[in-house]
Amino acid sequence: MPTSHARTERAALAELLRVLGPDAPTLCAGWTTRDLAAHLVVREHRPDSAPGIMLAPLASHTEKVRLRQAAKPYEQSVRQVADGPPKLSVFGIPGVDAAANTMEYFIHLEDVRRAQSGGAEPRELDPELTEILWKRARGAARMALRGVPVGVALRRTDTATGQPAQTVHKGTPVVTLSGHPGELLLYLFGRKDQARVEIEGEAAAIETLRTARTGL
Repeated sequence: MPTSHARTERAALAELLRVLGPDAPTLCAGWTTRDLAAHLVVREHRPDSAPGIMLAPLASHTEKVRLRQAAKPYEQSVRQVADGPPKLSVFGIPGVDAAANTMEYFIHLEDVRRAQSGGAEPRELDPELTEILWKRARGAARMALRGVPVGVALRRTDTATGQPAQTVHKGTPVVTLSGHPGELLLYLFGRKDQARVEIEGEAAAIETLRTARTGL
């Protein structure tokens, strides 16, 4: 049976949340582990709050729901994260968990790992997970880079032979990001200071990308 990387990343994150407790920092601005756990719970248990993640006019409702969850016992939220989506959740549909949660839980696990004192080195990932993250990085780049006025190309550096860069966002001039697929994904979704990537391009274009809002 194929490995469910969404489940393994979820389990690793839930265990780390349990070990660190509710007040540890994360890379999500202003959020502790309590806040992040609450976000993950309402994402799967409160579909009415989901539109506010992407749509600014609805963001206040999403935040109210998240804050109510964060006010509940932390251990309850962590247990709900570990247990996975309820059967009636869209994330409980076979195949949806893997499609929607592998990237989500990979990124948030790194949000917690790398925010701790001393930081954390990138993990050595299962090759199958690496391929999934490469696919997600290319597929999600259009959404992550919407509104960015320069072009972006991605080059993976984890393979034995050099790989040509792939343009994932049109524009000129082009900035090329080189790194492991997981690191490229982290950069695209706003973890720019922590992602281990090399950046090539004109200085002004690099600065434009560095300061642009990316991700959701």
